[in-house]
Amino acid sequence: MLFVRTIFLVVHLLAIIGSFSSATAKINTRLIRPLKIAPSIRDSHTLIKVLRGGDLSFEDSDEDTEDDEYSDDEDSDDEDFGTMYDMDDAEDDFAEETTITRMVLAWGKTPPLTKTYLTASFAATLYGYLINQNEFPPFLTMNWKKTFSRLQLWRPVSSFLNVGPFGLAWAMTAQFVWTYMGTLERLNHDRPYDFWIMIAFGCISMVAGYGILKVSPKYLGHNLSTYLVYIWSRYHEGLEVNMFELFNTRAELLPWFFLAQTFLLEGELPFLDFLGIAFGHIYHHCKTVGLLQAPDALVEWYKGDSAAGIRDKYKKLSADFEI
Repeated sequence: MLFVRTIFLVVHLLAIIGSFSSATAKINTRLIRPLKIAPSIRDSHTLIKVLRGGDLSFEDSDEDTEDDEYSDDEDSDDEDFGTMYDMDDAEDDFAEETTITRMVLAWGKTPPLTKTYLTASFAATLYGYLINQNEFPPFLTMNWKKTFSRLQLWRPVSSFLNVGPFGLAWAMTAQFVWTYMGTLERLNHDRPYDFWIMIAFGCISMVAGYGILKVSPKYLGHNLSTYLVYIWSRYHEGLEVNMFELFNTRAELLPWFFLAQTFLLEGELPFLDFLGIAFGHIYHHCKTVGLLQAPDALVEWYKGDSAAGIRDKYKKLSADFEI
């Protein structure tokens, strides 16, 4: 049973990845398809050869024979080229190689905190899929009673790894997190501690806010992604965003598209996602007016010797911004 679920998971993920890349791959293969040489170009090449010392015969029979030989050679070359470079038959292989290569390169350039978060979220979700019938592992969910009575202090943090069960909604949310969380971390490449405060503010606000409102959080990772998308949209107001090659929308409308996605795919009112937007608005306001700054102790730690390894990772990101 476990083996069957693993095979189903792999096929499902490949189908999702292929659906996003097949159209682009087909366009790319058509762009590099070779064209046949026009007769006028062939004739000009023949004339150049003659003027540079090639044999020129004015006898009709010899001219016809030479043209026939050239035509036969051209047809033979076309057949050989068509056999060697059959783009139509290799379209699928080209698409898969392009997709895999593109994903590996993009993942290698992913900022460190974004990469760590996505890796941990994928591992926890995969564990739940294989062991717990596609339900997030219970020992990682939010439970205040067990947090304090049994000192399971990781629960308030690990609960943010839950972006939902494996499926289309999970793939779309992970793609949003990869794109917008990674972009925000890149924008703070020279001051990454500001990005860390942004994440900490969102997580603490959600945990405290849900507790005060007595709301049971379900997918805290999904709510965190909405929080990040809202902040990103405020930094990029007026920018047009392409949604899965289907349509364009403005950046400031993106969080509301996220809410609609939750309602359509999960069939419930996106109240928790709306709270994520509200907390994102509060953060943006506090950051804009200067009420929220990174503590001096955190800044000094980042500049010290103990954080040299982390600084090296962010220096690689800074190289992308150098002109």
